[in-house]
Amino acid sequence: MEAQELFMNGEFIPVERGVISVRTHGFAYGTGCFEGIRGYWNEQDQQLYLFRAREHYERLLRSCKTLQISLPYTVEQLLEITVELVRRNNQRQDIYIRPVAYKNDQTIGVRLHGISDSFLITTEPFGDYVATTGLRCCVSSWRRIDDNAIPARAKVCGAYVNSALAKSEALQNGYDEAIMLTHEGHVSEGSAENIFLVLNGELVTPAPTENILLGITRDTVMELARRELGRITRERSIDRTELYNAEEIFLCGTGAQIAPVVEVDHRPVGSGQIGPISKALQDLYFEVVRGKRPEYRARWCTPVYSSVPASAS
Repeated sequence: MEAQELFMNGEFIPVERGVISVRTHGFAYGTGCFEGIRGYWNEQDQQLYLFRAREHYERLLRSCKTLQISLPYTVEQLLEITVELVRRNNQRQDIYIRPVAYKNDQTIGVRLHGISDSFLITTEPFGDYVATTGLRCCVSSWRRIDDNAIPARAKVCGAYVNSALAKSEALQNGYDEAIMLTHEGHVSEGSAENIFLVLNGELVTPAPTENILLGITRDTVMELARRELGRITRERSIDRTELYNAEEIFLCGTGAQIAPVVEVDHRPVGSGQIGPISKALQDLYFEVVRGKRPEYRARWCTPVYSSVPASAS
């Protein structure tokens, strides 16, 4: 069901009223930050679960701090507003929630201080962002933004021009997704996803210092791999050619979920099929996000609707 309402500057309003001026600072200069939160519909429970919404809002507030944006809400209040918005829209399918905090003055001048802040949340029906059945990737000619240029730890609106350049380059050259390198030539992440490799049987991912967004799905994967598969993830620098020798590769993120990679730069990854570790983590992830694993549901899944069948408890 398409959303009928959104939340904007302290009130729930019809979606058609959710507009900003063309002179808005955040529109002109990219001076905003955002989050993407998925909600997963569980047909058996007749329940919509918001996955790790708390952690997303904690990260949003950290991004706001970087951009000198002040929001008048706590994490708890943001969770309450979000649940209420989804209820108002009566959405009972997989959805994507987009909170955006941005500089709102209609002024000319590049800066962060002395400008008023605004906030909105939208919710939309949402399926797969990228295929989860095997991606063909290329190493992008566009390098990942550096922490001393636009902080990669913050989800800064303007920073996604970097991602858009890499994504379009990949798609227009016949690939499904891009893999970006740092300026030092180390593997960083996809255009909008973290990356994991299996090398010599070991699960490896770029370290936080490789200009990655500290992904919530990335953290989820690392915990599931440790608790369910008995595999510790190594965080380290990864060279480009290690992509060509990996037994398995997968991308992950709120949008991408768990998306195995079967080819990089025309070279098959492993056998060219989805590997066993990638498949096991993907299966686990889709059970967890839909609230089908009780040991994770209470901690990671926020139910939207009040009544849940006894079978789900």
